[in-house]
Amino acid sequence: MTVLFPRSIDEACAAISHDAEAMVLAGGTDLMVAVNAGRQRPLAVVSLDRVTDLRTWQVIDGALVLGAGLTYRDLADADLARMVPALAQAARTVGSPQIRNAGTLGGNLATASPAGDTLPVLAALDAHVLLRSSDGERTVPFAEFCVGPKQTTLGRGELIAGVRVPLLDGPQEFLKVGTRNAMVIAVASAALVVDRSGRTVRIGLGSVGPTVLRAPEAEAWVVDRLDWDASSIPDPRTPSAFGDLVAAAARPIDDHRSTADYRRHCVGVLARRALLRAFPA
Repeated sequence: MTVLFPRSIDEACAAISHDAEAMVLAGGTDLMVAVNAGRQRPLAVVSLDRVTDLRTWQVIDGALVLGAGLTYRDLADADLARMVPALAQAARTVGSPQIRNAGTLGGNLATASPAGDTLPVLAALDAHVLLRSSDGERTVPFAEFCVGPKQTTLGRGELIAGVRVPLLDGPQEFLKVGTRNAMVIAVASAALVVDRSGRTVRIGLGSVGPTVLRAPEAEAWVVDRLDWDASSIPDPRTPSAFGDLVAAAARPIDDHRSTADYRRHCVGVLARRALLRAFPA
């Protein structure tokens, strides 16, 4: 096996361009499981461990640009948690401290599992994925990036360089259901993001469809039933009705972790709880 250790994004892109079959290794928390189980046998690996430019973040024109190499531990840092609290909440639920120190935002995106913990947050934030290659760069809306279970629009020779998310004024929540609070793959998850200035409520749903889903009908329905000035919910029936609409948007399946009916019930409950936390008055 050939293992390359580029030190810049350009070097990494050149390495991938030279050998399009080479596997990109970020934190390795997904890839090494597959390698150890015998499901993957890469002949060449491009490790991003030494590409420090991928471990940075910055605020540009009212948006937060997150490097793909940021770990879950980095995402839970207090400075980032103040700007994108739901992303920090999701990061804290991932694995053990060892996994959070290794696993990365870019790796979670590239794996494209519907159960990826950061992905419902990125969906609710209307994030954009930043891609680089030796031919240049392009930006893809998150809604167009994941096209199926573990399938993305990442092209040959392309590398996930980062993610751009808007900085919004409003509460954010991430909730998930599993056999325990952390160190577990989500049976169902939900991220709710409120934009006070735009008066919108957006929700991303994980583990209840072939990709992370949104619930546009529920999002449009609930905005007119909130007291935005008082940050309250005038009608006590609203949270349950919102949860029902969110559950209706789910497209779950039966598998070894859960039944479809239970997953649908879970996302409805999570949506109701998230809305009540965002509008507690």
